[in-house]
Amino acid sequence: MPRASRAEAERHREQVIAATAKLVRTHGADKVSVPQAMAAAGLTHGGFYRHFASKDDLIAQACSAAFTERLAAMDDLAESKDAGPDTGEDTGQGTAEDTGQGTGEDRGRGARAAFLATYLSTLHRDNPALGCAAAALAVDAARAEPGDPLRRAYADGMRNLVDGMERLTRKSGDTSPDEGTILVELSTMIGALLLSRACAGDDLSDRILTAVRDHVLGDDEHTPGGKGTSKTAG
Repeated sequence: MPRASRAEAERHREQVIAATAKLVRTHGADKVSVPQAMAAAGLTHGGFYRHFASKDDLIAQACSAAFTERLAAMDDLAESKDAGPDTGEDTGQGTAEDTGQGTGEDRGRGARAAFLATYLSTLHRDNPALGCAAAALAVDAARAEPGDPLRRAYADGMRNLVDGMERLTRKSGDTSPDEGTILVELSTMIGALLLSRACAGDDLSDRILTAVRDHVLGDDEHTPGGKGTSKTAG
């Protein structure tokens, strides 16, 4: 195959994975068909098997891509010089860096708070296509058979998410984060997001997000009202 054709084939494959990652997070793995996935990528389903061994193969790769997207967003926050939760409001005080009060640890705490607050926001709840795969695909992975590619991809993604949370926690000043604490925090957040989506349209949904957001952020001064904005939900 000519080099240009190989490059085009790889680009098409990535387009299908990206489109499917959004579809499965919105509708669930069982509700996404091969023709639907190919159409969402702007391709015909006739070329599907040139890129993937099976639908299960595609779904697993889409799951992995969705987790990778979340981890990239977390790492961007961790490296941000002026990270902090965006409440959509101007306090008139400027950032910590503007006022000369910011330290690496201060900004690290801001990055962690930003992640927790946007994860447990109405924006994230209402935009599953761009949200966290851990919440969106938990039920699909739980129902998959042992050894299913989706279940393996989900478990790998969760392990990477735990590692990403550990990096973010270290950035906030905790040099020896406890894995157990991180697991509890992630499980609480993911469960809260699942429940809030299950109750969407009822005021209980907002109350779940608010209660858990306040719990995981504790006394953090930067706790936003849960309406932070982000290009990628959560």
